[in-house]
Amino acid sequence: MGIRVALAVHPGTGRGAAARIAGTVAERLRAGVDRLDLLGAAAPSTLTGDLDALVVLGGDGAAHHAVQFCAATGTPLGLVPAGTGNDLARGLGFPLDPVTAADAVVAAVREQRHRTVDLGRVGSTWFATVLCTGFDAAVNARAGRLCWPPGPHRYDLAVLAELAAFRARPVTLTTGTGRFDLDATLVAIGNTAYYGAGMPICPRADPADGLFDVTVIGRATRADLLRILPGLRHGKHLRHPAVRTLRAREVRIEASGWPWCADGEVLAGGPVTVRCVRDALTVLG
Repeated sequence: MGIRVALAVHPGTGRGAAARIAGTVAERLRAGVDRLDLLGAAAPSTLTGDLDALVVLGGDGAAHHAVQFCAATGTPLGLVPAGTGNDLARGLGFPLDPVTAADAVVAAVREQRHRTVDLGRVGSTWFATVLCTGFDAAVNARAGRLCWPPGPHRYDLAVLAELAAFRARPVTLTTGTGRFDLDATLVAIGNTAYYGAGMPICPRADPADGLFDVTVIGRATRADLLRILPGLRHGKHLRHPAVRTLRAREVRIEASGWPWCADGEVLAGGPVTVRCVRDALTVLG
């Protein structure tokens, strides 16, 4: 049957960017493989038979759904980024230009170049980038509820709203090396370094070392946050005295009333136990 690849297209990603380039990407892939199956956003779960790779055209939300399909199966995942964040592609070293990424995917499939990376797991949900709770998760959740303004400006408005309302809360972190009780503003568990369209919240995270990097911002005033947040874009937040980091294979977080996000997707609340599963995902390249 030759090389069979499925392309899952998320047309709404990137304010329609994925839909605009879907034909070009499909053409590049079709020229390099023997069979290309075109799928809708939710279609990977309907796939049957042998598959040499699942390629996703979309952003981090699209990648998150594909990870649920590919995790622990050995089916290689390829990313053609077309979202506003593209943090998984960035964290794994995929090209951020979609046409370049499509060509790289074809080359990797034909040359059978695969590698494995770690994933995080919370309950039955896998995540590839960052799981977070606290201020950043609250911003993400609030932005998701807003209908206006369009695009990334929703996040600007959500940040302002959360700065006015947010307060640090008691949090308990339990790892293999101990228990930490503290008032915290934000907890981010990184399998890879980036979230929020390129912010290295866990700048030292390595998705192939079997460990999470955890960034905790302790009790912080609004003035502290206004000093910390601009530095996130360049990893300078680690210099602030309210910020601490640790590494762990498993983390239990108890934080009452906070929302949770993983790969930017909102999860159910409540205490969670997060595990790093080594080599759980096969990726192309």
